[in-house]
Amino acid sequence: MFKDNYKFNFIDVFSGAGGLSEGFFNCNFNPIAHVEMNNYAADTLRTRSCYYYLKKTNNTGYYYDYLLGNLSKKELYDYVPKEVISTVINEEITEKTYKEIFNKIDTIMQHDKVKEVDVLIGGPPCQAYSLVGRASDPNGMQDDPRNDLYIQYAKFLLKYQPKLFVFENVPGMLTAKDGLIWKRVQQRLRTVGYTIDYKIENAADFGVLQNRRRVVIIGWRKDLNLCYPDFVNRFYENAIVDDLLRDLSPLRPGETNNNYIDEASDYLVKTGIRKKGDILTDHQTRNIRDVDRNIYRIAIKMWNDNHKRLCYTDLPPNLQFHRNNTSFLDRFKVVEGDMSCSHTMLAHISKDGHYYIHPDIEQARSLSVREAARIQSFPDDFYFEGPRTAKLIQIGNAVPPLMAKEVAKEIAKMLESIEGEL
Repeated sequence: MFKDNYKFNFIDVFSGAGGLSEGFFNCNFNPIAHVEMNNYAADTLRTRSCYYYLKKTNNTGYYYDYLLGNLSKKELYDYVPKEVISTVINEEITEKTYKEIFNKIDTIMQHDKVKEVDVLIGGPPCQAYSLVGRASDPNGMQDDPRNDLYIQYAKFLLKYQPKLFVFENVPGMLTAKDGLIWKRVQQRLRTVGYTIDYKIENAADFGVLQNRRRVVIIGWRKDLNLCYPDFVNRFYENAIVDDLLRDLSPLRPGETNNNYIDEASDYLVKTGIRKKGDILTDHQTRNIRDVDRNIYRIAIKMWNDNHKRLCYTDLPPNLQFHRNNTSFLDRFKVVEGDMSCSHTMLAHISKDGHYYIHPDIEQARSLSVREAARIQSFPDDFYFEGPRTAKLIQIGNAVPPLMAKEVAKEIAKMLESIEGEL
């Protein structure tokens, strides 16, 4: 349905909220389908698909009416062909479901007269590979079925034979099960007909104001003469994390205020995170206990005075409520407003905000949903569906769109370089 004026196409599996997909959208790739098991994330993908269709047809006013609450979701969908909505397949990818998912994708391709898939993108859920996940699981995630989701990914490669694929995950994938998982991943991807290479990339090198290290595996069919791209480091001179925060209204815990209070920073403008006419959404924060606000103020003062981190055992005894005084002592962490990068945004922000404290001591709160989205480089016109907790999970698990865009640019160059060979 998007294929007009799009040179290349892709399928996105284990899509999440669509951070990786957003980068490919921005490089004029046509999305054949998104496959995502989480209901809220699938709704987010549908809403974003509506945005891109309405943008293509010069009807974004309907989308902004939806953000303003003037249209229901059903009414928004009425302005978009049902084929656009159906490109989002809300299914878990398992041994029992993958054939039916293939049937749905085949139907989409036949309807849109798409003969081949250029790129497969996506990465299985990372919890089973992450060091944090393994540390919190008594069995080190050894028996987690998500360890084997790369097998399902390989089935999409075998079925659709895309020219290239992009597989993104946490660095812990390389060491899961003492490296056995990584050996099996490489073997499976090569067995289905691909040459692969990988590097650990940092989102900060792609213009994102966040240190976020990820394994980016890129593969190409063995009949193609390609190599892993050299990504150009993209930096925005003098940009700091506060450039993402200062145009948003100050909030107390539990408040919402979707009004800009200042002009967009140069960084927001240059990256397109905030554009003229944007409707601000999700600038809402969670309620917290007064005792936690007192701890936040201590942590903020320590950070803002001399960049010192709060150690839990340094708190006055009347502010220590956790029995565990031997691990996770950095459980209160301030976002680095005056630095060029924040620490890594994780889905744990959905459980509590202690690890993502706003650097303004007057506010003494955790980040709002929109602030977290901005640290992940999502544009302000990107709307996340679901309750606040679900939105924060989607944001924390996502690939930063600015990073994804740079990856998509290089994938497009690789595809263009082989056009004459096929």
